[in-house]
Amino acid sequence: MRTIGIRIVALAVAAAVLLPAAACATNGYFAHGVGIKAKGMAGAGVAYPQDALTGGSNPAGFAFIGDRFDVGVDWFRPDRGSEISGHPGPGVDGSYDANDEQSFFVPELGVSKALNDQWSIGLSVFGNGGMNTSYTEPIPLFDGTMTTNAGVDLSQLFIVPAVAFKLNEMSAFGIGVNVGWQRFKATGLSNFDAVGPSADPGSVTDNGYDTSTGFGVRVGWIGRTESGVALGASFQSRTAMSEFDEYSGLFAEQGDFDIPGSFSAGVALTPNERTVIAVDMAHTWYGDVKSIANPLLPNLGMSKLGNDDGAGFGWHDVTTLKIGAAYDVSDALTLRGGYNYGGQPIPTSETLFNMLAPGVVEHHATLGGTWRMSDTMELSFAYVHAFENTVEGEDSIPVGFGWGEVDLTMSQDSFAVAFGMAY
Repeated sequence: MRTIGIRIVALAVAAAVLLPAAACATNGYFAHGVGIKAKGMAGAGVAYPQDALTGGSNPAGFAFIGDRFDVGVDWFRPDRGSEISGHPGPGVDGSYDANDEQSFFVPELGVSKALNDQWSIGLSVFGNGGMNTSYTEPIPLFDGTMTTNAGVDLSQLFIVPAVAFKLNEMSAFGIGVNVGWQRFKATGLSNFDAVGPSADPGSVTDNGYDTSTGFGVRVGWIGRTESGVALGASFQSRTAMSEFDEYSGLFAEQGDFDIPGSFSAGVALTPNERTVIAVDMAHTWYGDVKSIANPLLPNLGMSKLGNDDGAGFGWHDVTTLKIGAAYDVSDALTLRGGYNYGGQPIPTSETLFNMLAPGVVEHHATLGGTWRMSDTMELSFAYVHAFENTVEGEDSIPVGFGWGEVDLTMSQDSFAVAFGMAY
């Protein structure tokens, strides 16, 4: 147990060191999956645990994976930008490149231990999601002084200690604590800083990085049958986070930015001894968090940014379908693939503020594999491509900012590698 405790502390410390480079957005602003193996299968894993990152999708999975240690990193490369058209202001119309920073590294670490035939414990540490835009020039509608490039940088880390209990050899329950950590900064938003009723001076932009912490709960269940069918379900509560004090005039509810709750259900089929097919459905309640869900209008003209009814990004809930397959080519090699679809969360009327958070991708294709170097050690990889998608604005620029429309575009690529070891 002392060795396990040392590993847990080491994982948490390592994640805290690695996170500052992490930012990703696929299904809304959440990662499309947790764990390199699951990512290679489009994120499907609620009913099919494969490694010690299972605490991020279904803590009941710790009951079935034995004693493991996993560590990996995901190189994430988004391509995002926007276009303003039909605006009367000189020099406003045009395309805006948000790729001044384009490479991000998202860490993951996990450890699991079977205490006896019924009880298992584990820890999963991973970049949960986030959003980054780093425009290569100021945006006139955001920065009236035209001196600072617009952008935001949001990173999220989850540390999930969990315990799992086997009811029998075929089913298990799990519960974990979501320990959340966030880091955020905003630049180039001077037009929202003390303009009319919008905000209090100095609480909207260019205040450097601020951090936020909080807690939530994750519970899950997995049940298996003799015929090779497994079912799974997992619920993540809303993670109540402390406020971003340095940006109390930007986010609704005085800088609040809670992590939304979600529910996932999945099935895994084993048609033969070499093949697994997994299908998950997930729903994320973005609409429950005011700083994410409040619309730009009429809120912007009626209340200060940072108030309970201050303007937000106007996001709605997202439902995601994940379909993945794994095939054992040999005892040493497994190949994976999958397709992930999540409806993008941004209404056409909300594209102006979402120039800062253009999470509009919907369709993802994934590939992956694992090479087992020995009975105890393995290397895994996953590649994800999110196909380019554009959301065209409709009545998206308020009269106070002129008029015209904003279109948002994004595509993504990522490549991940992980090392796993049974002990």
